This record gives sequence, C-alpha cells and structure tokens, in this order.
Amino acid sequence: MIPNHPLSSPKPARRVTLLDVARKAGVSRATASLVVRNSPLIAAYTREKVMAAMKDLGYVYHRAAASLRSQQTGVIGLIITDITNPFFAQLTVSCETRLEEAGYSVLLGNTSDTVSKQDRILAMMHEFSVDGILICPANDTDLSLIERLDQWQLPYVLVARYLFEREINYVGADNLLGAQLATEHLVQSGHRRIGFIGGSPRSSARSDRYQGYCNVLQRYQIAIDPGLSVTSPVTREGGRAALLELLSLSDPPTAALCYNDIVAFGVMLGLQAAGKTAGKDFDVIGFDDIEEAALWTPSLSSVAMSPNEIGLRATNLLLSLIENPDNSPQRIVLPPKLVIRQSCCRT
Repeated sequence: MIPNHPLSSPKPARRVTLLDVARKAGVSRATASLVVRNSPLIAAYTREKVMAAMKDLGYVYHRAAASLRSQQTGVIGLIITDITNPFFAQLTVSCETRLEEAGYSVLLGNTSDTVSKQDRILAMMHEFSVDGILICPANDTDLSLIERLDQWQLPYVLVARYLFEREINYVGADNLLGAQLATEHLVQSGHRRIGFIGGSPRSSARSDRYQGYCNVLQRYQIAIDPGLSVTSPVTREGGRAALLELLSLSDPPTAALCYNDIVAFGVMLGLQAAGKTAGKDFDVIGFDDIEEAALWTPSLSSVAMSPNEIGLRATNLLLSLIENPDNSPQRIVLPPKLVIRQSCCRT
C-alpha cells in the first residue's frame, strides 16, 4: 500500500446523524428531533444539552430530507401589501414570532398592493411547497385567488382584509365599529363638517370604515357630503394633498377621520403648511394606532387595531388548519379601541 498516493481518494467523512447527537446528549432520538424542530414541549435544560451536542459534533439539520419524510417543508408563506407600513411591520413580527415557536420558518412576500405581483409571489411560494399561507389581499383581488389556493389544497388565512361574498378563514379588526367610535367622538365634540381622507375605494377596510363614518352622520341627521370624502395613496404626501384639497372648499371641514395613521400624519403636515394646528384649529383621528402615533407632535388620536393580536390569532388559526384541514371556515373580528390624544382636543 502506498500512502498518500496521488490517485487514491480519501474516504469521505461520515455524515453526523441526529442519532449521534441524541447519544452524545444522553436523550432519545425523538427528543433530539423535537429540539431541532423548535418544539415548545422540550425543557430548557434538555434543549441546551442537545444544542451543545449539535455544536460539538458539527451537526447540520437536513431540512430537505426531513420534508420528504413528513411531506411538509416547515415553511409558511406570509404575504403583505406594504412592508414599510408600521402596522404590517408589527403584524409580520407577531406572525414570525409565533411561527418560530411552532417550529416553522417564514417566506415573506411584499405585493406593493398590486395583484400581478401578488400572483407572482403566490406562484413562487407554491413552487417552494409552503405548508400554508397568511395573506393580506392586494386591492382588486378577486375570488380567483381563493379558487387557486383551494385547487392547490393549501391552508390559508386572510389577514386584515377580507374578500366579499365568501365564507373564508379571516382574522382582522372591526373596521366598521372603529370608524363609528371615531366619528361619534368628533360629532360629540361639536363637528358637523367631517372629512374622510385616504385609502383606495377598492379596499374592504376602507369600505367598512367609510360605512361606519356614514352610519354615525346619518344617526345624528348630518348630511353626508360626498365632497368631504377624498381617496388618496396611503402615504404622508397623499394625506397632505387630500387635506389641502379639502381646505380649499368654500365650506371646508373642521375635522377629519383618516384611513390610517400614515395618512393622518400627512394631514397634520398639510395643516402645518396651511398655518393650522391639529387639536387646536382642526381635529384629526387616524386608524391603527402604530407606535409613532403617540410620539408625533402633537400626538395623534387613533383607532387602535392591535396588529400584534391580529398576527397572533391569524397564525394560530393557520396552524390549526394545517393540523385539521377539514375545519369549517372561521371569521375572527377583534374589537377596536379609540385612543384620544392631542390631535383631537376641540370641544
């Protein structure tokens, strides 16, 4: 035998297995498997022993092989409309945290609120064989989305926005009630010319919020003026431009309910440009109550929609569907809360 002969090939090192890890840690292979899948059933001390053994042995979890055995990938698709919106950022973190606890990884897609991009993201997630989908539908989404997901036999939950005329798994907040709470506060503060600013008319959330606004005006026998409702991009600039448009009317509003907090920030910037101050010359209420609302100057009154709770409840519902795909559709609607701050102090 000639050692180190140039034509000889070294014997490849044997791949470290999960059984090796279990033996080193002094646990069963089943326990080691639960650790690598991040199961909450494992005690912290046991988890630490197994993780230390994995590190010492150089063990690498072979996700592809595990997927073939279980017929699951351990990946969930999360599709949202605007990752730059703090509401969706908070919702994303909530979903991701709960999925991580359950042993899943997240494949994130941002549609920029366009159906064509949403279709491409969905197709990509289907190719990756995700185990389920959490999705906030883009504007103009129709029921073909649901038909496609049903055809793929893929568990899904709609988040924050729903689709009309269909019983579908959905988790969101009560937009109608939230708008009613906000509008009633403005009416009881003495306002009779109240603007409704921002959002797309094709959004289920805006439709419900506008309906809540109209319900209160009708209850107080205040005429609904279509000229006081202005759609806009869901941006600060969109809110600013819409507010300046309303202030140019011969009989302008004295207060506004905004589609969301981002639009409301733009409205407050528009008031500054017009030499007015929110809460002093003009009352403003937003929607969502993102963290920035309390930090704005003046601080923004808002309808709190609990994105963290929506994300948690939606994720739990999806995990339940993955375990029990024949469950009947559930519609979970969370109650909102009106938070009054400095932007709404007129009486």
